[in-house]
Amino acid sequence: MAHRPSKKFRKTLLGSAAVLILAALNAPAAVSFAEEKYHAYKIAQPGYQRRFGSWTEVAVPGGYRINAIHAALLHTGKVLLIAGSGNSQKNFDAGTFETVLWDPVKNTFKKIPTPVDFFCSGHTQLPDGRLLVAGGTARYEILDGEVKRAGGGMRVKNESPDKAVTLKKGTVFRSPSGVEYVSTSDVTVPKATRAFEISYFASGQVKPWKTKVTAAEARVFVEAREEGPQALTTEAAQYEVVGLKGDAADDVYGLAQKLTTEKQDFQGIRGAYEFDPKAERYIPVAPMKDARWYPTLVTLQDGKVLAVSGLNDVGDVVPGDNEIYDPATKKWAKGPFRYFPTYPSLFLTRGGKLLYTGSNAGYGPAEKGREPGLWDLRKNSFTKLGGLTDPDQLETSASLLLPPAQHQKVMVLGGGGVGESARSTARTSIIDVSEDSPVFTDGPALPQGTRYLSSVLLPDDTVFTTGGSRDYRGRGGSDILKAQFYDPRSNAFTAAAAPTVGRNYHSEALLLPDGRVATFGSDPLFDDKDNTRLGTFEQRVEVFTPPYLHKAGADRPVLGEGPQEIDQNGRATFRTRDAGRIVEARLMRPSAVTHTTDVEQRSVELGLTRSRNGTTVTVDVPEDRTLVPPGWYMLFVTDVDGIPSEAKWIQVG
Repeated sequence: MAHRPSKKFRKTLLGSAAVLILAALNAPAAVSFAEEKYHAYKIAQPGYQRRFGSWTEVAVPGGYRINAIHAALLHTGKVLLIAGSGNSQKNFDAGTFETVLWDPVKNTFKKIPTPVDFFCSGHTQLPDGRLLVAGGTARYEILDGEVKRAGGGMRVKNESPDKAVTLKKGTVFRSPSGVEYVSTSDVTVPKATRAFEISYFASGQVKPWKTKVTAAEARVFVEAREEGPQALTTEAAQYEVVGLKGDAADDVYGLAQKLTTEKQDFQGIRGAYEFDPKAERYIPVAPMKDARWYPTLVTLQDGKVLAVSGLNDVGDVVPGDNEIYDPATKKWAKGPFRYFPTYPSLFLTRGGKLLYTGSNAGYGPAEKGREPGLWDLRKNSFTKLGGLTDPDQLETSASLLLPPAQHQKVMVLGGGGVGESARSTARTSIIDVSEDSPVFTDGPALPQGTRYLSSVLLPDDTVFTTGGSRDYRGRGGSDILKAQFYDPRSNAFTAAAAPTVGRNYHSEALLLPDGRVATFGSDPLFDDKDNTRLGTFEQRVEVFTPPYLHKAGADRPVLGEGPQEIDQNGRATFRTRDAGRIVEARLMRPSAVTHTTDVEQRSVELGLTRSRNGTTVTVDVPEDRTLVPPGWYMLFVTDVDGIPSEAKWIQVG
C-alpha cells in the first residue's frame, strides 16, 4: 500500500525547494552569508581565542565620537584622544577643536576644552606625568589649481634696537608697485641687536665707538588682497607696512621674493601646552621659536624634550632649527641643528644618542634627510647606517625599540614610497645599536606590502602589529584586515585574530594598563574600491584582547600594595600572594602616538627578588636614564606562561 506524504512533510519539502532555488539564484551571497556565520562562530570559540585573541568594539556615545588623530595613555589610566580640527577644513574655519578623555575601565568619556588646533601636533610624556603637546595647524593646505590669490612667505624686519614689534593678523604689506598683501596670522619681531665696535688709531689710541645694529627677523604668510596676475612675483622687493608711522615706519618692513598661486601647504603654530592628567585640562607654556606642523617630540635622559622638524608658519619644512623644552622652566632653547623630514622616528638609545630609523610621515624632498643614522646630540654628528632593504620606502613605515630595551634592537616595519606613491613594502629590518658597527638586517616579511602599520609592545615581550593598507591612504580598498604577533626571541611572526575595522592614515594603537590593545582612527582617501566616493573618517574604537588574557581567565598574577615611585636605590617592593609564580617584571612606558609614529613606548627588563616568606616581590630599575627616561611607567609582572598582571603605575625620577 502506497503512503501519501503528510501535509506537514509537503510544506517542508516545498520550503526546502524554495530555499534551494533561492540559493541557486544567489549562490555567492548564500556562500558568503554561510561563511560569515561560520567565521563568527569560529572566532567566538574559547580555543580560538586562547590561540589568536579576540576583538571587541567599544560603545562610544554619539556626542563623543571624534576624528582621533593623536592618542596618548596617561598615568591615570585614561586615554587622551586629540582631534583638533580633525582634518576638517569646516571644523577649522569654525574654530571647532576637539579632545576627548576616555576611561577604558569605566568606559566613560569626557570632552576637554581645546585651546588651539592641535591637529598634527607633536607630543611626549614628561617626567611628572603631564603630556607636552606642541605645534598644530595655523592654516589648511590649498591644492594646485585652487589657489586664487597669490601668496607666500614675508620676512618681516625690525631695525629698532629699543623694542620688539607685534603685527596683528590682517596687517597689510604694500609692494613698490602698490600691490597689497595681507598677513594670515599675528607675528612678533624681536628688537634688533646692538653691538659696539672698538677700533684703534696707529698711535694706539682708541677711536670713537661705532654702534652696529643688526635687524631682527620673523616670518609670516601673506596673501594678495585681490585676485589677478598683478600680484604674482618672483623678484625680491621691500614691502611697506601700511599703518606704521614715524620711526616705526622706517624700522619695520617686509622682504619677499616669491609670491605665487602654486600649492600652499599646511602651516604650523608655535603654541605649546602641557596636559595635566589630574586637573584634566591644557595649561599653556612658552611657545616654540619655530612654528611646527608634523613635528616629533622625544624625551631625553634628563627629562628635557627635543622638538624636531615640522612645517613652519609659511608651509616649508623647518630647515633644521630644532628646539629643547625644559619642564622646570616651561621654556624652549635652541637645540642642535639638523634637518629631518616630518614626523621622523627618533629613539633614545643607551649612551644618549638618538637613532633615526628613516621612518617618517612624508613632507620633504625624497633625496634629503631620509637615510637612517645615529645622531650624537652633544657633538651634533650623524653616523649613517646601512643595510636597509627598500630604503626608498620608509615613508609611513613603523619603527619601535624591541623588548627588552636592554637589547638595544630597533625594528622597522613596512612603509611606502614618497608622497602619494602606490608602492609599499613587506620588509622588516632590525638593527642592534649595541654593536660596534651596527647595520640593518632583514627580519621576517609582513604578509604583504603595508603602510601605516600599528605596532604595540606587549608585556610578554612580543610585538602586536595590526592594520595598515597596501596603497596610499587605503586607496583602491586596500585596507589590510590582518594582525600578527612578532616574537623577538624566535624572530618570527604568528597570526592573530583579524580586526573588523580597517585602519590606515591617521590611525593609532596603544597598550592599556590591563594588557589589552586599543585602536583608533583611520582617514581613507576613498570609501570604495573604485575610488569614486570620498572617504569618511573612521570613528569606531576597537579593542584587542591578546591570547594571554583568554588563557588566564580570572587567574592572573596580582600585585598588591606598593609604592608609586622607586626609592633612592631604584627599588620598589609590592605585596603579592603570587610571588611563587611571578618570573619576570617589565616597566612599560605609555604611548603617545600619531601618524604611525610612537617614539615613547619601550619595555625595560627589571631585576626581580622574592621575599623568603613569599609574600612580596621587589623590582630593581636600571640606573641608566638613557635606558629608562624619567617619567611614569606601567609595571607588569608575568608568570612562566607569559600571563601578565594588571599594571601598577610607578614613577621613575
